[in-house]
Amino acid sequence: MSARDEILGKVRRALEGVDRTREVPTPPRVPAYAPDARVDLFDERVADYKAVVERCTRARLPEVVAEAVRRHAGPDALVVVPVDLDAGLRAEVTAALPAVVVDGPGQTLSAAELDATSGVVTAARVGIAETGTIVLDHTGDQGRRAISLVPDLHVCVVRADQVVDDVPDAVDLLDPSRPHTWISGPSATSDIELDRVEGVHGPRTLHVVIVED
Repeated sequence: MSARDEILGKVRRALEGVDRTREVPTPPRVPAYAPDARVDLFDERVADYKAVVERCTRARLPEVVAEAVRRHAGPDALVVVPVDLDAGLRAEVTAALPAVVVDGPGQTLSAAELDATSGVVTAARVGIAETGTIVLDHTGDQGRRAISLVPDLHVCVVRADQVVDDVPDAVDLLDPSRPHTWISGPSATSDIELDRVEGVHGPRTLHVVIVED
């Protein structure tokens, strides 16, 4: 018996005789925000986590993304993009930056190759205004989990229409069968003597680009 089977067996035995017909209470919801107010709050809360936030139009998106990479990682940065990142954006970013590599099925980067990159550019599944959280569900335009955790810089593109009010609203949109990564600011810990250390469990720098058209 595997450890997984042993653990699940204990869970099943613990649930024997438990009434499973009880209704699940509806979680409380925050007041609904107007679209502009929702995006403004998301912007504010993401910045509170010490992330960099920019807002731009779709026409300026490649320019803003490329400049964000250069700003944080330098002009010669090696950047990874997921294979299904918007084709137009990917082409324009590739043209604007000297070194871009693609990660995806059939061209998966090794751990060492990922570690050698300076940053990653991805899309997102949803942004949460109340908490300033970004959720990735690792579909093709977001890539596998490793590419958003190993590079030191994460440039994440969030459309304004992807921003929802609160966590329950986000959960309603997520597929529970998919892996999810919830991001609230750059990776940081204060485990040792309460000294904040960034970049321990993921990117040291998070740069969020909100696309408003």
